[in-house]
Amino acid sequence: MNYPVVVEVNLRPGIADPEGATIERALPALGFTGVSAVRAGKSFRLLIDAPDEAAALEHARALADRLLSNPVIEVATVRVSPS
Repeated sequence: MNYPVVVEVNLRPGIADPEGATIERALPALGFTGVSAVRAGKSFRLLIDAPDEAAALEHARALADRLLSNPVIEVATVRVSPS
């Protein structure tokens, strides 16, 4: 069975995020106020063929840890998408 999986990759707390800081500094010039603590990340959407949801999540977790993220500075969260 195919399971739609989303992998979100973000920098660990305490790791500098220059992309997020650049976005945050640009927001007031674009008319967006009241926005703070901007952090940038990556999102991957996958379709995983597995016998059950737990196996799909395990497969996606291994993929995230070995290929999609750098576990030293990033945290990857994995979830099955509703669609």
